[in-house]
Amino acid sequence: MSDTDNEKPKLGMRQPLGVKRTVETGVVKQSFSHGRSNNVVVEVKRARTLRRPGEPEPAAAAPAPATPPAPAPSTPAPQARAPEPRTSPVSPANLLLSRQELQAKLLREAEEARMTALEENRRRDERIRLDAIDEERRRAEERARAAEAPAPATEPAPAPKPEPIVEAPAPAPAPVVEAPAAPEPVSAPTPAPAVAPAPVQAKAPVRAPVAPPAPPPPLTITLDSSLPAPRLFTPVPRPERPRPAPAPTPAPAAAAATPASTNTTAATPSGGLAPKRPGSEPPRPTQRDRKGDDRRTAGKLTVNRALGDGDGARARSLAALKRAREKEHRRMGGPREAQAKQVRDVQVPETITVQELANRMAEKGADLVKTLFKMGMPVTMTQTIDQDTAELLVTEFGHNIVRVSDSDIDLAIETEGDAEATLKARPPVVTIMGHVDHGKTSLLDALRGTDVVRGEAGGITQHIGAYQVTLKDKSKVTFLDTPGHEAFSEMRARGANVTDIVVLVVAADDSIKPQTVEAINHTKAAGVPMIVAINKVDKHEANPQKVREALLQYEVVVEEMSGDVQDVEVSAMKKTGLDTLIEKIQLQAELLELRANPDRMAEGAVIEAKLDKGRGPVATILVNRGTLKVGDVFVVGAESGKVRAMTNDKGQQIKEAGPSMPVEVLGLSGVPRAGDLLSVVENEARAREVAEYRQSVITNKRTTSTPASLESMFSALKDKQAIEYPLVVKADTQGSVEAIVSSINKISTDDIKARVLHSGVGGITESDVTLAGASGAPIIGFNVRPNAKAREIAERQKVAFKYYDVIYDLIDEIRAGMAGELGPEAFETVVGRAEIRDVFSAGKHGKAAGLLVTEGNIRKALKARITRNDVIIYQGEIASLRRFKDDVAEVRAGLECGVTFTSNFVDIKAGDFLETFEVELRERTL
Repeated sequence: MSDTDNEKPKLGMRQPLGVKRTVETGVVKQSFSHGRSNNVVVEVKRARTLRRPGEPEPAAAAPAPATPPAPAPSTPAPQARAPEPRTSPVSPANLLLSRQELQAKLLREAEEARMTALEENRRRDERIRLDAIDEERRRAEERARAAEAPAPATEPAPAPKPEPIVEAPAPAPAPVVEAPAAPEPVSAPTPAPAVAPAPVQAKAPVRAPVAPPAPPPPLTITLDSSLPAPRLFTPVPRPERPRPAPAPTPAPAAAAATPASTNTTAATPSGGLAPKRPGSEPPRPTQRDRKGDDRRTAGKLTVNRALGDGDGARARSLAALKRAREKEHRRMGGPREAQAKQVRDVQVPETITVQELANRMAEKGADLVKTLFKMGMPVTMTQTIDQDTAELLVTEFGHNIVRVSDSDIDLAIETEGDAEATLKARPPVVTIMGHVDHGKTSLLDALRGTDVVRGEAGGITQHIGAYQVTLKDKSKVTFLDTPGHEAFSEMRARGANVTDIVVLVVAADDSIKPQTVEAINHTKAAGVPMIVAINKVDKHEANPQKVREALLQYEVVVEEMSGDVQDVEVSAMKKTGLDTLIEKIQLQAELLELRANPDRMAEGAVIEAKLDKGRGPVATILVNRGTLKVGDVFVVGAESGKVRAMTNDKGQQIKEAGPSMPVEVLGLSGVPRAGDLLSVVENEARAREVAEYRQSVITNKRTTSTPASLESMFSALKDKQAIEYPLVVKADTQGSVEAIVSSINKISTDDIKARVLHSGVGGITESDVTLAGASGAPIIGFNVRPNAKAREIAERQKVAFKYYDVIYDLIDEIRAGMAGELGPEAFETVVGRAEIRDVFSAGKHGKAAGLLVTEGNIRKALKARITRNDVIIYQGEIASLRRFKDDVAEVRAGLECGVTFTSNFVDIKAGDFLETFEVELRERTL
């Protein structure tokens, strides 16, 4: 392939624009043995010369002569010419650059090449200078040794044959140019001129010391006009790496100190001849140590050099420094003393592995296993041992044991009160309790100036509510409104436990009711004072005195009857007697001296909890002591969280809540149980740890089976015989869920048992529908509804939804549904009894019984039983009834008749008794 082939014009085509090709390709065929061959693509690159427009092409260099002519001896040596810059071929990457970019790149490369050359020259000059100093010092030492040696006897000696002078090679890398005269200074640094050979003198074997030669002329460096101007800064010399001192070599002047008894001579450093010792050999050139030679990487810039502190030498690693330091310590310190055994306090839980115990004791695991083997316990490193065995091991190895248990993770209950100096007055917490529909919420509305009753479903309270009322004198009172229905017994008990004063509301026209008695019992159990509020005194049939007398049987004696319990007549509708009630509450609060410490981490109780669709889990918290702030991390029951936001009973956002203040808290991980205690902790990790431990305790309690006993086995058999009625319960608040589940469990009987598969707070979800569909259970929704996806799955799986907003409607329908699951109940009514006197044949195979009716009457088609010795041998129906060969419908007592039975029953004997009865099906009730 050639340029002519590549550049040959094609017919009918325009020649493409572009630069001349510098790479030519061809194919070379390679032949191998056994007939194998291979085609190799070969590229030939030609140098591309860049020149300015208008410049002529450079002429081809003439071929160099085979043998250079010898220079005339009389003419001085020509100066060394600086090498012409070689034009490098243009790389393909440069073809993509513009002229300005290419020019800038070339200038930058030229500047870098110039700086590299300057650095190389500086290093070479430094080496030459150091070599000259070493050479001068060596010559001075040789001259001193020659002067101290004794002069030999002067006898005529035959002139030795002149031998050529062996000179050591010059240390400079450049070739030596010999000249009779001293070289002139040149633009480029050149090595020192070689010493010309001196005439051999045979008569004087030892020459007198001569003056040291003059130092070489200084080197001058001039700038090349063809290169760009140098940079404005001077390159900083890189510090040389410290090298080890060279090994001492035998001095060549030692030969001059010996008498000239041989014909061999050696050249002295001054140029004379000295007698050569027999057997001596010329010094061998020492091998160059390439370990310290950095000429190969002298001009390179690496990352370590750029980021280092100027030292280009490789630094030792940290591990090497550490090993060297430890070795020095061991060498200087001598043998180490035996250290005293360190006694540790080892925390041992209820169960622990051998390896973990060894780690806590800082002992070898094999030693613990060996000790256990000696105790007769063949264990491995990963085997678990109990706390007592671990105590033996810890004591055996001389450590102290600290017993811990899983319950240590839980928060400790603080029983100690706060210091008297930190206590401040707090508002009283008043709980309103009483029977359903006695006017508790209406009384609270009258005190607050609101109308909560209108929003209650069915006109009854089904949630516990917390409110704070600001009185006319700017003092505050916190009220808790509890439900009065019998299903909310736990709510009333919870309200009595967190309160300071209980206001027992009794209707003047209804007197004492079961929930009133229950409220009295809860109040006595909590040990809090009581104030009786007799409501509805504005009605005509109201009789407050009857209420006071009825309270006596429950050991509640009011002040009007010489007791210690305050009472007040009020009317929530007419708003009469409210001021008197407030005064009595304030008086009772002053007697109690209610105080709390607000400057500490908050503690409180959950009054109510629910799952809001938009806000997530929400809990109503009553702060007992301390101050709850936004951002606090807390643990409540088996849930943890961080206070994201707080709202008061009016729905206003607040930043902190002091003692006796009810607030709604957002930021819980789940819906806590009503009545759980809230405690603020240091950080979220501690909160999660405590919550996980409490959740594990609840799970273990639910899943752990009790030991089997005879009673439990019979109870399990009875439970298996009972029909199960599965249910899924979802409600709006946690308190409602508790009330519904407890009421459903009370409905269960020996025949049918209600089983709540799942109960929770919030709307009905897809998982609830899936669970109900798998077990065939209806879903009970109390003030909640399913989402669209849940309704779709329910239609597909035929799951029934039942919605309620009043709890007693829910309980009544569940009771009816469970009764319907059992079916109607059958009741037997005996109609008549008769005695079989004789047996007659009826047809080919049948038999008829002759009867004497003793009680009631015998009717056709009635169900009948035949007993023999009080054992039932047949139960069926009467097929035919005859009297004197006539079919009759009924036979009364005292008459005789004949009967046949269905199923062709023939095992009839005289003396048996017949009993007829009717079966009545009635609806079953629980």
